[in-house]
Amino acid sequence: MKLKLYNSLTRKIEDFESITPNKVGMYTCGPTVYDNVTIGNWRTYIMSDTLRRILQYNGYNVDFVMNITDVGHLTGDNEGDSSIGEDRMEKASIREGKTAWEIAEYYGNKFKKEYDLLNLLPPKIFSKATDHIKEQIELIEKIEKAGFTYKTNDGLYFDTVEYEKAGHKYGELSSLEDIQEGARVAKNPEKKNPRDFALWKLHTTIGERDMEWESPWGVGFPGWHIECSAMSQKYLGDQFDIHTGGEDLRSTHHPNEIAQSESACGCGPFVKYWIHGAFLLVDNGRMGKSKGNAYTIDNMLERDFNPLSLKYLFLGGYYRKQQNFTWEALEASENALHNLYFKFRALGDDIGEVNKRYQEKFIKYINDDISTPQALAIMWDVIKDENISNPEKKATLLDFDKVFGLKLDSLKEKSHDVPENIMRLVDAREKARETKDWAEADRIRDEITEAGFLIEDSEDGPKISVS
Repeated sequence: MKLKLYNSLTRKIEDFESITPNKVGMYTCGPTVYDNVTIGNWRTYIMSDTLRRILQYNGYNVDFVMNITDVGHLTGDNEGDSSIGEDRMEKASIREGKTAWEIAEYYGNKFKKEYDLLNLLPPKIFSKATDHIKEQIELIEKIEKAGFTYKTNDGLYFDTVEYEKAGHKYGELSSLEDIQEGARVAKNPEKKNPRDFALWKLHTTIGERDMEWESPWGVGFPGWHIECSAMSQKYLGDQFDIHTGGEDLRSTHHPNEIAQSESACGCGPFVKYWIHGAFLLVDNGRMGKSKGNAYTIDNMLERDFNPLSLKYLFLGGYYRKQQNFTWEALEASENALHNLYFKFRALGDDIGEVNKRYQEKFIKYINDDISTPQALAIMWDVIKDENISNPEKKATLLDFDKVFGLKLDSLKEKSHDVPENIMRLVDAREKARETKDWAEADRIRDEITEAGFLIEDSEDGPKISVS
């Protein structure tokens, strides 16, 4: 089945056709490294990783780039205007008594470690904004030469009206006409239009900021949006296949990327397919630091959860629909993951051939706009099917895990010293744990212990040893 994806630009599901046969250029908007990354952000990054894995499963060679924003993302973005407010990096430096550079290094490295804990495939490059100031200045100069900029006391701005007068469409990904100056957006009398945005912010008090650079327009720092245009075009070209991100970026950040990039290169479309993941809810409400529910990987580790349980939870939801996070839902996902690990280890050492019938069903779902909930269900159908051999099951599960990334290939086999009747008891105990029948689970544990075996619960599932 041909891969189909929902394109936010056209607002419809389309057959995927790469610009270059068998090759895909893919860019994901990464984190602003001023604080810990939340589970809401991780849902977006897991979606992007899953799409990349699906592309590779379909035989594409994927050039994948993810940016790391370490300058220029202002707090005004929360109020509808990314050109006002404090730089998040500078604000964090005051909060923690460190330089902005130290903040960026600490949280950037922490993000990469958590990225690995979730078993996400490494990108071609984690592209840092501060490593690409030269490229951003050069891109702004191209936009200026094309006639789409004007200067104010606080910076150089992109002129959306001139851009539209030149025959371009602005804001195709979303409607920006609803932005009202003076309401949630602080009024800037020098801005020609509320939708205009900063390409370069000037800094009048030289040396006050940790991060500032010389430019043709004065000492300052780049606007938030310009970095993604400059870095994606450097590594993937003026036009590439797929750009992903959270749905919050559809309102301004991604439309601004399109305007910058297409005005600078005089070409279009900048990106062929725009893929956006839906918001994550927490306890059926909005997630936010002020609410105390902007949970992180640290919060999961404090409660002894395997980070891959979060990945399993998100794979069980459709990426274009809001998903609700609760600790109970995460616990259920962890139990399911442990059960998967246990059943996989119980299949033995031999690896057979992939079951083509189940593989066809699996491909049907993953190629139907990343329908991972249905794909997970097919995986469990394989496990339960008594008409196929264990070696065949094992090969099929390993094949599916090329998309899921749940690290089945790293699991050790079950001990051959454990009798079959004990393994059945372990399986029954896992089922009792899944249904939260703790009394029954404890009873079975006692029975296993009386038989001379120890059972230890771990993030990889139950481990059995002779007592």
